[in-house]
Amino acid sequence: MSGINEAEVRAEVRKWLKANWDPNRSLVEWRNMLADSGWGMPHWPEQWYGRGLPVGLVRVVEEEFAAVGAVGAAKSGVRLLAAATLLEHGSDHQKKKFLRRIITGEDGWCQLFSEPGSGSDLAGATTRADLVGDFWIVNGQKVWNTSAHHADYGLLLARTDWDAPKHEGLSYFVIEMRQPGVEVQPLRQMNGHASFNQVFFTDARIPPEHLVGRVGDGWKVAMTTLAHERRGADGLSSPSRRGARVGRIYEEEKAELETAMEPYKWYPQRAGRVDLIIERAKETGRNKDPIVRQEIARLMTLAKCAEWTARRARAAHQHGRPQGPEGSLGKLAASHVARACSHVHTLITGTAAMLTGMDSPREGIIAEILVSVPAVSIAGGTDEIQRNIIGERVLGLPKEPRFDTGPFRNVRRN
Repeated sequence: MSGINEAEVRAEVRKWLKANWDPNRSLVEWRNMLADSGWGMPHWPEQWYGRGLPVGLVRVVEEEFAAVGAVGAAKSGVRLLAAATLLEHGSDHQKKKFLRRIITGEDGWCQLFSEPGSGSDLAGATTRADLVGDFWIVNGQKVWNTSAHHADYGLLLARTDWDAPKHEGLSYFVIEMRQPGVEVQPLRQMNGHASFNQVFFTDARIPPEHLVGRVGDGWKVAMTTLAHERRGADGLSSPSRRGARVGRIYEEEKAELETAMEPYKWYPQRAGRVDLIIERAKETGRNKDPIVRQEIARLMTLAKCAEWTARRARAAHQHGRPQGPEGSLGKLAASHVARACSHVHTLITGTAAMLTGMDSPREGIIAEILVSVPAVSIAGGTDEIQRNIIGERVLGLPKEPRFDTGPFRNVRRN
């Protein structure tokens, strides 16, 4: 569709919606129509349920959908990370099997990267996958796995070669979560939520056609997943505001989102809730304190600079430039903003910020912010990891000395 312009796209999607949109359809029926038409993910290749549009024109399609209240493709949770990874590295068999059902929302996904013994050292994974007969046999443990308790498939990074250097001995798989040998246990957080899980594998099986890329390509494939994850952590996303809508499709979408988004309902607090700062300062009278005002100004400057940086990265992506270290810049900025928010909320609220329950400030939201903010500096790669990426790939600094070269089986581990 080279040479197509915004006006043409707008007219075409508007015409298609007029002929097909019906809020009384079932959600799955409608999303299958989106997959067939390509309007659900219009920037995907035409061969794989898209229309091959430039990323910059996706906004036009979204505006037309919003104008008539049309529901889009399923985008919650890890499924879009799975789709982006499979589009870049997956086989035709994998794309055919998984991409349509990602669009329709019929399959749920989770990410199986982190391990309790390796922390932020993702390449130090020790969950192993051994090719035995016709299947890869998986044994080990993963942790911090959002939505693993209701996922159909997982993106698994596992070690397939213990004699190769640690980054070269990893492979990337799609694993079926609903099988014997996969045990999911929830983890309770200090903010009261249980968004994450730990997953134990005991002789779980993966068919060879679910290997993504080649054996030993795991690190390269995982970097694609993480680049898209970090882009999503730049702080630009915000809760959608939906008015009253009537129809079967809306009822089914609401039920879907209540399940899919349950693990993420504390994420606005994790980001610090900069949107509440000025409002809280006014309602408590702390906006008249010169020290508090100065800290608010400092925070708002930081937040706005982070937003502009993130928008530049998004604009580069929309013009077809590949994802680079901008994701790490945005994620690190989001961590700084979240911590500054926590500091300013404490200045504004004082000791009452430690109170929880319905009769506490903002019905416990302020306290939830304080205990949730540390997570943003850990999830998706710690601040220290992001600084290393920025130092080496942006500033051109020499890499840190390594003490983990050679065969992985000889590397000292925790």
